[in-house]
Amino acid sequence: MKLRKKSLTTSVTALLAAALMLSACGDNTKTANPAPNTGDNGNSTPTEAVSEKYVLGEQPLDFSFYGHYDWYTMPTWGEDAATKWIKENKKVDVKAINSQGNAQQKFNTMIASGELPDVIWMDRNSDVEKLRENDMLVPYDDYLDKYPNLKEWLGEAGINMLRSPDGKLYQFPNWYTSQPNGNAGYVVNSKIYKELGEPKLETTDDLTKYLEAVKAKYGNTVVPFEPGIEGQGIDILYSAFKEDALTRWVSIRGVPNGDKLSSIFTDPTYRESMQYASKLFRDKLISQDALTQTADQIKEKVMTGRVAVYAASSPTENAMNAHAELIKKDPDAGYFMIWPIHKEGLDKNKIFPGTYTQLGWNVSVITKAAKDPEAIFAFLDWYTGPEGQTLLMWGPEGGYWDGYEEDGITPKFTEKYVTDAAGLGKLQADTTNLQWNGNTVFIDTAKAKYESTLPEEERNWSTRWQYEITWKTQANATEFITLDPAPESEEGIIRQRVEDIYTEARAKALFAKDDAEVLAVLDKAEADAQAAGYEKLLAYKTTKWQANLAQMNGQ
Repeated sequence: MKLRKKSLTTSVTALLAAALMLSACGDNTKTANPAPNTGDNGNSTPTEAVSEKYVLGEQPLDFSFYGHYDWYTMPTWGEDAATKWIKENKKVDVKAINSQGNAQQKFNTMIASGELPDVIWMDRNSDVEKLRENDMLVPYDDYLDKYPNLKEWLGEAGINMLRSPDGKLYQFPNWYTSQPNGNAGYVVNSKIYKELGEPKLETTDDLTKYLEAVKAKYGNTVVPFEPGIEGQGIDILYSAFKEDALTRWVSIRGVPNGDKLSSIFTDPTYRESMQYASKLFRDKLISQDALTQTADQIKEKVMTGRVAVYAASSPTENAMNAHAELIKKDPDAGYFMIWPIHKEGLDKNKIFPGTYTQLGWNVSVITKAAKDPEAIFAFLDWYTGPEGQTLLMWGPEGGYWDGYEEDGITPKFTEKYVTDAAGLGKLQADTTNLQWNGNTVFIDTAKAKYESTLPEEERNWSTRWQYEITWKTQANATEFITLDPAPESEEGIIRQRVEDIYTEARAKALFAKDDAEVLAVLDKAEADAQAAGYEKLLAYKTTKWQANLAQMNGQ
């Protein structure tokens, strides 16, 4: 049920989805100095090393947490079943510091004042390096062997890709993986689909005809195409117009052309997709507040069944919960997912509405404001391990699971996992925004082992469609991570200008009166972006991209 929100975000204000966080490992003999160990003098014994480990639950651990996103407000720690258990049994309490809707201003104020939270949850970007360069972050290197979950599940190669220019590790990743994952795609309203005769819904032409039929039959009572927060579904439509096209290219504002990145504004695929989206919009087949609506407004429409097709980077959370509620009243209601839409003539198996990266979505950094950074790391490491992940995803033992399989880490799921799908969906919805360092492989493998034993109709809604569609249609975009320059650099200033130009052009193109105006808007955006230094920004991102490729190839 990972909400990854992931793959379409481009800045600290972007969406998502989801990440895991829980508790750590505990401490029986901590020194007065909370700084990380700088080395071993060769005199310590294995017994001494063990005794220095922080043991989670032996004493209270309190720390502050800031989610560096405009949209993020941390749920109250201890109110849901999972974190209530952690608070009571592991003695961990987390105090929220929220952005109040202006994350970058909050972040800059924190740095200027030196008043930092203990943990910052943020995108892997130049803001991390800003903190590091100002000597505000605690490196994790001395903790990796003492608390081994991250090292075991991410691996040395992944850890090395996260290292900063000084060679040290400061970032604890969220939803990292070694296998495909993700939820991006198209959700369809079952009842509306049946009432319209279950027509073919495979190509962009099929989609247009279907949305027109929805509008003709239901008028303003149903939204034909719901694109989610910030119009994510509009970007997902990009993938329908070219084989192997990645939505990640849209978010990095650069399209591979040989060994270089070229302009998104001149990309034929982007131009065609925006013409398509604009026509849907002016025909009132797309939410007319697609770029401004709130997450709550979207959720309300989906939950009440007033959406015919819902496309987003992670539509599964809303759709899963809505499906469970709607079928209680009407067995013909609910939602299902379809194979990604593609332009006629393209290979449907080469269409990827979402992407994933081995390093996942975002990261947690521990600042030097923390009184006991090792204890916090121990907690994060426990949180990302099997016990923490099981608790966050399936609640305390005795409910949806009871005991472990022979491997000692895979939970044994109970009958309630199947019979109380709505309750499980609510539990997972409650912890979605507390999932700060999710372990994708563990979660997906644990679900797979159990769900494969169930008949199709008894499988968890989200898990079923992940297995059948979304995991098969997400592309690996690891090579395109961390391309953005520092905001205060010349390229960073250019990037902000280009972002502003892009945002304005996207909206104008969507509202264009015809196809010709869409192209005119994008042509002007290209000219404005080039005047702002776009070519230099693309050259910078190309260099970073090629460096990623070299690092991935062990060079």
